[in-house]
Amino acid sequence: MNQAGHNKLISFIWSIADDCLRDVYVRGKYRDVILPMVVLRRLDTLLEPTKDAVLKEMDFQRSQMDSIELDDEPLRSAAGYVFYNTSKWTLKSIHSTATNNRQILLSNIEEYLSGFSDNVKEIIDRFKLLDQMRHMASKDVLLDVLEKFVSPKINLTPEDREDPDGNILPALSNLGMGYVFEELIRKFNEENNEEAGEHFTTREVIHLMTHLIFDPIKDQLPPVMTIYDPACGSGGMLTEAQNYITDSSGAIRAAGDVYLFGKEINDETYAICKSDMMIKGNNPANIKVGSTLSTDEFAGKRFDFMLSNPPYGKSWASEQKFIKEGKEVIDPRFKVELTDYWGKKEECDATPRSSDGQLLFLMEMAGKMKATKDSAIGSRIASVHNGSALFTGDAGGGESNIRRYIIENDLLETIIQLPNNLFYNTGITTYIWLLSNAKPKDRQGKVQLIDANLLYRKLRKNLGDKNCEFSPDHVDEITNAYLDFKPIERAKDENNDPKGIAVQIFDNADFGYYKVTIDRPDRRSAAFSEARIAPLRFDKSLREPMEHFWNEYGDKIYQEGFLKAKTKDILAWFEDEDITLKTKARNKLLDLKYWQKLRDLHSNAAKLMSLLGTEETSDFNAFRTKVDQVLKSEKIKLSASEKNAILNAVSWYDEKAKKSSKSV
Repeated sequence: MNQAGHNKLISFIWSIADDCLRDVYVRGKYRDVILPMVVLRRLDTLLEPTKDAVLKEMDFQRSQMDSIELDDEPLRSAAGYVFYNTSKWTLKSIHSTATNNRQILLSNIEEYLSGFSDNVKEIIDRFKLLDQMRHMASKDVLLDVLEKFVSPKINLTPEDREDPDGNILPALSNLGMGYVFEELIRKFNEENNEEAGEHFTTREVIHLMTHLIFDPIKDQLPPVMTIYDPACGSGGMLTEAQNYITDSSGAIRAAGDVYLFGKEINDETYAICKSDMMIKGNNPANIKVGSTLSTDEFAGKRFDFMLSNPPYGKSWASEQKFIKEGKEVIDPRFKVELTDYWGKKEECDATPRSSDGQLLFLMEMAGKMKATKDSAIGSRIASVHNGSALFTGDAGGGESNIRRYIIENDLLETIIQLPNNLFYNTGITTYIWLLSNAKPKDRQGKVQLIDANLLYRKLRKNLGDKNCEFSPDHVDEITNAYLDFKPIERAKDENNDPKGIAVQIFDNADFGYYKVTIDRPDRRSAAFSEARIAPLRFDKSLREPMEHFWNEYGDKIYQEGFLKAKTKDILAWFEDEDITLKTKARNKLLDLKYWQKLRDLHSNAAKLMSLLGTEETSDFNAFRTKVDQVLKSEKIKLSASEKNAILNAVSWYDEKAKKSSKSV
């Protein structure tokens, strides 16, 4: 189907919502009907030609067997797909025999839906399609919606059709059906101000990723290939990768079998992906639903190729309980062995901050790479990330440990910076990471950085945040720069502005550093003074406002009811000073008992000063011993933290002082 035909089809489907659902659903819920109906009608059109063969096979089985259980395999064979429907109905026959009796219509629909094979029934359940049918029937719009989807003005079949005016409606290929799904998702989400690109990645980016993954080893492809996406969305990356390596007109023509695997957490998107797999003849059982991070659905399995655009900037806090117990990592996918500065190997935490789980998906893929002893090409990974994956996390932290593991094991081949506003749902800078555990000799110990930030063409009309795209020439230029593996200086245009692509190559070691803690003995001098103990009246984090109010009100502030009476004035001061006061700080500031507790701490420090004097000493050990003796003899009760607060207030680091035996 050409672009014009594709756009016409999308427009027709889009119009169904306004024509039939306007008074039945709020606008944000149109997708709950339209998307599953598109899937259902597509499956229906595929099964129409073999309906009689399936019914004959079902009758034959029932005549031959006492059991009511049907044998799936012959039914699938009769249908020509990995799914089938054993009811007498199609959507067209339901519509053509319909009357004004909504109960009969709904009964026929329910019989039709219950006739599907179990794999389609799961999709129907995930979409909650039967509930939607019942709701539409109750509002007397179900027949109208059916009429639209079986209309001769729309062609969701894989064959050319003629409309009532004699015009040819082009066939809708499986690939074209994928585009229809994704364009509808984008439009519905954009309409609802949601994340328009959450479920799929722009096609030109996927094309680039497939080139980068497959072109370097196109002459070494194994006879059986497995492709995995741990955040597969509606399956675009998987099917595009499959199309690329099996397209008979393409540069790569793999004769072997290709098996697709994926996992998706969103029920609706999972249902679309699974139906797409069934339609295209892939095994839908290889697509799993649920959280990739919580459950290792493919534990023990290894894949040849992995492509993904995992969610970035999204919290994984709700899944921490499956990955960590306290500070201990319990999921082996997210632990790595690293060598410290002194050469000692240790098992390290490879989990990032709970606010951003994107690198967990990269670790999920890295852990599922095939060993080179099992496959000459090992495994290849292409994954999209934002800048956070490159830079966040101090040495020794989870993000840093993940990067160290990948670089020190020589897995990282290339990082490519993409243009801003290339994706539907974000305008931030994004990067493609390329990983391989079978680098060619000239790439071993090296990392290639490609800056393609200036390589794009503008769209005539923005699609969400997306205002630019790669042309096929841009994809070729980036791919060639990657394959050439040579530095490229960025060119200048006629105005001396930078343009085009830039490439640099670094050694792995250029990216590494250690964080080493050097302990030195604590040497402290000490002496009591009024100035040193004065801050004890105030909380460290609130010293400025507490000191201000104490100077203004004096000892009145410790009187019962005074703070309560002055609350309005105190809060007004913060507004005047343009200081934001958090709830916890506000509660401390207006808590009389807290003020009194700090006053008592200051009083005890003053009492110690009167008993011990203000003479300075460079022997902190002896000073602390004297403080302990006075506290005991005078029966002054202090908690350990209160005593340390006083000692910290009246002591300071002095490199000429004696070593302190204990820290405070």
